[in-house]
Amino acid sequence: MSGGDTSDTDFLAQRFEAHRARLRAVAHRMLGSTAEADDAVQEAWFRVSRSDTTRVDNLGGWLTTVVGRVCLDMLRSRKSRAEQPLDTTAPAPAAPAAPAVFASAIPPASATDPEQDALLADSVGVALLVVLDALTPAERLAFVLHDLFGVPYEEVAAVVDRTPAAARQLASRARRRVQGADVPAADRARQRQLVDAFLAAARNGDFDGLLDVLDPDVVARTEVGVATGAAAVARGAATFGPLAGVARPALVDGVAGFVVLAEGRVERALKFAFVRDRIAVIDIVTDPGRVSRLDVRPI
Repeated sequence: MSGGDTSDTDFLAQRFEAHRARLRAVAHRMLGSTAEADDAVQEAWFRVSRSDTTRVDNLGGWLTTVVGRVCLDMLRSRKSRAEQPLDTTAPAPAAPAAPAVFASAIPPASATDPEQDALLADSVGVALLVVLDALTPAERLAFVLHDLFGVPYEEVAAVVDRTPAAARQLASRARRRVQGADVPAADRARQRQLVDAFLAAARNGDFDGLLDVLDPDVVARTEVGVATGAAAVARGAATFGPLAGVARPALVDGVAGFVVLAEGRVERALKFAFVRDRIAVIDIVTDPGRVSRLDVRPI
């Protein structure tokens, strides 16, 4: 920003504060540490306060990429020193949760437990922070920015200094690792058992049966919202019975899940990620365009 005008700085600070919760959530997903996330957001403010933002059309998106660059630098520094974050089990920074729908059944998370459900709507949940730590810094940033926060590949590419196609490949590779696409046959068999048990419990409205297969921190995500916590997700899935009756287990984009058929065609798909031998993430795809691009195969 030029000129050093105090009123301009105050206005920028107010706009930055309006985005702080989202920026902290992005940083926490990248770094796995609340303290480091706060440091990253503070560093982002220092950079932003010295920049000219008058030509920035989408301030929220631009701030996200700034935080992404800061986090990328911190991750690379951590890798070079073989360090680990101090509080990888700490809860994610809170942000208002969006209304959630689980196949048009899960109620908004805030209707069940406001404190537990004050998670960022696009988060994957604390359960996968350990999995994310296995990614390279560039993979982790591409996955977090694009898959969790909807940043376009063109903007991700600018952060990781790659082409948009290369950024897409980074996110795809990270997605396969996070979702457990490359797993041994024995693990795949166990995942199929969990999918079958989930479907059986959903068909029967068996709330306790659903809790048995869900991670306590499970996250169910659709294009329009999120539900968090085993109780909220099980409550929605227990009303899923009619659709579960026409569901078939499948590999969806290489990961275990199931598809719901309508007139012989895939109408929607659910992809699962597994942590601690439980279902930790349920990614629900209902948009016809996205559904048409899925790779669905027998499991």
